[in-house]
Amino acid sequence: MLTIDHDAVLRARVLLLGSGRLWPEDLVGAYRVLAEVSPKVYRTKLVDTLLTLCFQSRDPRVKVELAGEASRAARRVEVGAPDRVERLCRALNAYQGSLFALGRRAEGRAICEELAEAGYSGSLARVLAEEGYFREAAELGEAAARKGIPEHSFRNKVQWAANLEGAGLHDAAAAVFRELLVEVRREAADEGTDLPRLVRALVHFSRMREAAGDGAGAAAARREARSILEGLATTGGPRSSDRGIGCWSTLFVLSGRAAEPAASPERPMPPFGLEHGWSLDVREGFLGMLPGLEAEAAVLREADLLPELVDVLRRISIRAAVRDGDHHYLFEERFTPRFDEGVTLARRLPDDPARLARALTDRSMFLVAAGSFERACADFAEAAALLR
Repeated sequence: MLTIDHDAVLRARVLLLGSGRLWPEDLVGAYRVLAEVSPKVYRTKLVDTLLTLCFQSRDPRVKVELAGEASRAARRVEVGAPDRVERLCRALNAYQGSLFALGRRAEGRAICEELAEAGYSGSLARVLAEEGYFREAAELGEAAARKGIPEHSFRNKVQWAANLEGAGLHDAAAAVFRELLVEVRREAADEGTDLPRLVRALVHFSRMREAAGDGAGAAAARREARSILEGLATTGGPRSSDRGIGCWSTLFVLSGRAAEPAASPERPMPPFGLEHGWSLDVREGFLGMLPGLEAEAAVLREADLLPELVDVLRRISIRAAVRDGDHHYLFEERFTPRFDEGVTLARRLPDDPARLARALTDRSMFLVAAGSFERACADFAEAAALLR
């Protein structure tokens, strides 16, 4: 039986009726008390205020406590109350994010499962992919892609195809990507502004088919991409402030998955194919490999072991893309030296055309994102010739 502290209730009501400005820290104490005596009025206010404090805090342990309390309060909001599900999902999403930030993956995954039961499966799909359960993640990805809003179709299908490919279902992944290409071709024809994205998608599809042993399919995708690039080089490309560098970063990072350790529950890896929303512990762990990779690159450079050096430098560049590949400021200046070095070193491997083709393709797609279509076309034409 609930015991009510009437003095505490009175103090809370007086506080709320006061004329002074109340900060969230003041409000949350009053709402905690009043949510027990007037839950219909104050429980939702408690959830919202706890989440405000959670988002304001920089202390991960404080954040997890606030988000956990918000989740417990949101679960107790009366079924049928306006915005109950949306509010519960906001609280749960904050809670799972704060749990993963502390490396509490089992607890975070349980909250993601609760979110999925409420109809929000994106977090669970991400966690499954991070832990190497690609087939299960792909099943959730299919539902998101089929039921999602059109504006998110490209993102959802890239993630879906990436998880299918991670599960070894290369033909199924190719089928999803073909659907995506149809959509992007249609949008490019209708609006005339999506041609750079179509080039990136075609190039990624060619890489997918090459990895699956479908040389003819890969070559056909490269021919289409080259034809579009030649047109962009002639016209200068669409006049748009959005250069699609987020899309470039996502596909570039995804192209490097095979060079990374396999994902597992014991050693989670990034959810390749997903642009944003990685678990914080996974993101920090992936970027945390940089010092070791840079030290390895220094040893390889000193020993003049070029093939291995080219590969390690690419892994470093991929982490740079994760860290700040979607930042427009000085985008070209920051990344140009990385891709130029990759091509320069690969040219010193005359018996390894595949590495040179990869380096040229990487630089070409970066140049597309930077809006330098003529240079991108020249690089891609050289890469395509090497892969014949």
